[in-house]
Amino acid sequence: MKLMRLSMYVLGALWLVPFIWVFLTSFQPRETIGSGLFQFTYTLDNYTSAWSGAPFLQYYLNTTIIVLGILSVQLFTATLAAYVFAKMEFKGKEILFVLFLVQLMVPNEALIVPNFQIISDFSLIDTKLAVMMPYFMTALGVFLLRQQFKSIPAELEEAARIDGCGPLRIITKIYLPLSVPTYVAFSLVSVSTHWNNFLWPLIVTNSEKNRPITVGLSLFSGSYETGAQFAVLTAATIIVVAPLLLAFLIFQRQFMNSFMQTGIK
Repeated sequence: MKLMRLSMYVLGALWLVPFIWVFLTSFQPRETIGSGLFQFTYTLDNYTSAWSGAPFLQYYLNTTIIVLGILSVQLFTATLAAYVFAKMEFKGKEILFVLFLVQLMVPNEALIVPNFQIISDFSLIDTKLAVMMPYFMTALGVFLLRQQFKSIPAELEEAARIDGCGPLRIITKIYLPLSVPTYVAFSLVSVSTHWNNFLWPLIVTNSEKNRPITVGLSLFSGSYETGAQFAVLTAATIIVVAPLLLAFLIFQRQFMNSFMQTGIK
C-alpha cells in the first residue's frame, strides 16, 4: 500500500513539474527565457501581449457556447436513454445496451469523414452547430447514469406512480436529485473533453466568430509575431487551461466519489 501511494506521488510530481515550468515561465520577462538562469523577476506583460495578440475573448465565448450546448443535449439524451436501460424492460435490452456501448471503442477520428459529409450536406460548415452535432449522444454518459439509476430503489418510483406521476416527472423529481454527483462527474468529463477538442473544430470552422479556443491557440502559436516568444506562448496556454483546472479543483471530490461509486456498483 505504501509503495502504491509512493508511486502515485511520483506520477503526480512528474505531471506537475512541466505545468509548474509553464506557469512560472509565463510570468518571466522575455529576455530571461533561454538564458539558463532562473530569474526572480515577474511580469504580467506576457499575459497582456497574449490577450491582445488574438481575440481570446471571442474564442472563450465560442468555446463556452459549444461546450455548454453539447453538455445540455448530452444530459437530456443520456438521462432518457439511461432511464430506459435501467428501469424499463423490453426484449433484447441487454444486447442493445452492449451494442450501444460499442461507441466507446470507436475513436472520433475514425468518423471524421462521414461526419464531415453529413455536416456539408446540411450546409453547416463554419458554424458552432457543426462542431456540436457529432457529440450530442454519449455512450459514457448513458453508462454512468444507468449504473446510478439502477442503484435507486424501485419503491420510490412505485410510490411516485401511485401519486400519479408520469415517467418524465419521475425522472425529474426522483432520479435527477439523487444522481447529482454522477451528473457533476460526467459534466466535468464532457466539458474538459470538448474544451480541449482540436481536430474536428479545426476542420469545420474557418472564421473567428465560430473558432474555439484550442484552434485559436494553435493559430496564435504559429503566427509570425509569436514564433519564438515562449513566454507569451506559455501565458496563452495558461489562459486556455485555467478554467478547466479551476473547475476540477472545485468539483474534484464529487468527480472522484462518483466514479468510485460507479465502479463498485
